Amino acid sequence: MTHDGTSAFARYHDQLEQAQPDEAQTAERLAQVMRGYSEAFQGRYQHAVRSVHSKSHGVLIGELEVPGDLPAPLAQGLFARAGRYPVVLRLSAPPGDILPDSVSTPRALALKIVGPAGQDMVDGHVGEVTQDFLMNNGPVFAAKDTNGFLNNQLPIRLTLNAPEELKVAAALGAQVAARVTGDSGPLAGALKQLGGHPHTHPLGETYYTQLPQRWGDYVGKVSLAPASAHLTALKDQPVKVLGPGRADALRRAMADTVGREGGVWELRVQLCTDPQRMPIEDGSVQWDETLSPFQVVARLTVPPQDTARPDKLVFADERLSFNPWHALAAHRPMGNAMRARRRVYEMSVQFRREHNDEPIPEPRSAADLPRP
Repeated sequence: MTHDGTSAFARYHDQLEQAQPDEAQTAERLAQVMRGYSEAFQGRYQHAVRSVHSKSHGVLIGELEVPGDLPAPLAQGLFARAGRYPVVLRLSAPPGDILPDSVSTPRALALKIVGPAGQDMVDGHVGEVTQDFLMNNGPVFAAKDTNGFLNNQLPIRLTLNAPEELKVAAALGAQVAARVTGDSGPLAGALKQLGGHPHTHPLGETYYTQLPQRWGDYVGKVSLAPASAHLTALKDQPVKVLGPGRADALRRAMADTVGREGGVWELRVQLCTDPQRMPIEDGSVQWDETLSPFQVVARLTVPPQDTARPDKLVFADERLSFNPWHALAAHRPMGNAMRARRRVYEMSVQFRREHNDEPIPEPRSAADLPRP
């Protein structure tokens, strides 16, 4: 690395992305599979929900503070200058089913940053002012590429219309198997997706976008990590989800924690240094943090609040959408899985608009968000 700290990082150029054969057709097939989920859930609940991530564990309103002294490689796009921006976070369960928390799947977090105005946005979002980051509590995507992700939908499609009791029983079996095989076993990821994730507190987790995007002149992956001592103390802390009245135990645990003390998180970026060892098109490769560690680019503060207040849950579930393509041009999603997500997320929000008669506009200021 040179004295200015820039030469170690790979510069963005168009050739970093390589379209796959039949990529558009694969993305369309994936969108149709997801639409099938939406149709099944709409019939079940008599209301359109997201095709994935339907159940909210909590909604947080806060502020993102970008410092004015970031090194040049970090000071890109939204982070190029100092600023304070309103944010909304929605923590959720990945399935489209609204299931009890005993069906324990990987934790998910969606972050929407509102502002500033006048930024260059990706095509299709000109005039908007929001930047979304969609994250899970693991650094690696569930498949190498869109074809792999489409293949991963087979177990979900086969069990889509199974009774809830069967899914709960299957999750309990997955949890037993996960304890036997361990976190590093070849089946660990699949078992977690099937409901075998440990019953841990969502606020103790570090969240990752898993897939790359532009970071202005560079390329990066984004992470959100707890910084408050009372949040870091929640890492791996179990939450009791079994028993009467505990179907929404994670929601109550979050509300208790944030209601007492609020919280502070660090938003971090990991910049690519070697596109061969840190590939753009293969989501299954974890970018080595010894090659490039995550570095803090902003601080996110949430004041004490009720994260399960009904008006906030309704707002996030019914009147808000999250999409990695709600993005500044400087933070455009990259790679085939991200390109496929564009079609999938557009389908999902359009389905909800049509069936629930909700416009689902993008917020433009703090006034468009619920009070904390």
